[in-house]
Amino acid sequence: MARVTATAQERDLGQTCAMYSNNVMFIALVSLLTIVILSRGKCGLSRCVSRYLLFIAVTDLLVIIIDLILRQIPTVYREQFLFVQSISVCNIHTVLLFTVTDCSVWFSVTFTFDRFVAICSRKLKTKYCTEKTAAVVLGTVTALSCLKDITWYFILMGLYQLDNMPWFCAVKLIVSLSQAWRAIELLHYILTPGVPFVLILLLNTLTVRHILVANRIRRRLRGHSSGENPKDPEMKSRRKSIILLFVISGNFILLWALFMFNIICFRMRILGYRDVYPPRVVQEIGFMLQLLSCCTNTCIYAVTQTKFREQFKNMVTYPFTRIGQFIK
Repeated sequence: MARVTATAQERDLGQTCAMYSNNVMFIALVSLLTIVILSRGKCGLSRCVSRYLLFIAVTDLLVIIIDLILRQIPTVYREQFLFVQSISVCNIHTVLLFTVTDCSVWFSVTFTFDRFVAICSRKLKTKYCTEKTAAVVLGTVTALSCLKDITWYFILMGLYQLDNMPWFCAVKLIVSLSQAWRAIELLHYILTPGVPFVLILLLNTLTVRHILVANRIRRRLRGHSSGENPKDPEMKSRRKSIILLFVISGNFILLWALFMFNIICFRMRILGYRDVYPPRVVQEIGFMLQLLSCCTNTCIYAVTQTKFREQFKNMVTYPFTRIGQFIK
């Protein structure tokens, strides 16, 4: 009877893993198509904007691979992964995961700042909002993220916690008891996602303020010059350009908010506030939404960009079109 129950549980686990794998592979395939479309540069976006969006898409795909795919392998094949603590596979896995996550977050910040400069400063726009500057900024963010997250290698043990926990590597005992290492861990969470939260909210607030003032002045001038208030193509183009910025920024803030709340509660618990601690289900939901933020950019591009939808449709239908032409 026990063996039958165990077999049923193994079968259910296998079905769940298969369904999970299919969904993750579909998301990864869609993300890969997004990278191909953005790299072709036919979405009607400037080369600078395309560079930022391309790097965001690449890091999102890496998060999907390193977290959603590679994290499940030790959990499913736990017996085979009992040996890896001797070669610190979990530490390396963690460094890679935190690095690509930080890059994904900070690429969104740099993209927000680029659009802030483009909209609010015409003089600085010609010098800063270029493809070369974007490449330098993205490369610098990547290098700093690597330097920042290498410290995770020394914080964690080389041992997987094979219970499908969000924090999948065991923390060294000396680290959990050390105030210095706790400060370093807190610094990690301040830099990601604490500082990006503040910067994105600040930059978007200043951008909205500038747009409202500029639109009011422009509407007034056009009204005086023409005696009427016709549709302004410049304002329409400006409105479309900032929709993408606000949707990407809002997506980041909304989907990371609960994760940030859980981190604050965890730090308060360490400081002695035992009653301030969210239930396990809230922690799991926050972790899930944080990962979801790396899987939604394709939908954002499709909703906000007409030419991206056209390119995506062409990419998906191209094999069927070629097959139809071959049959004819």
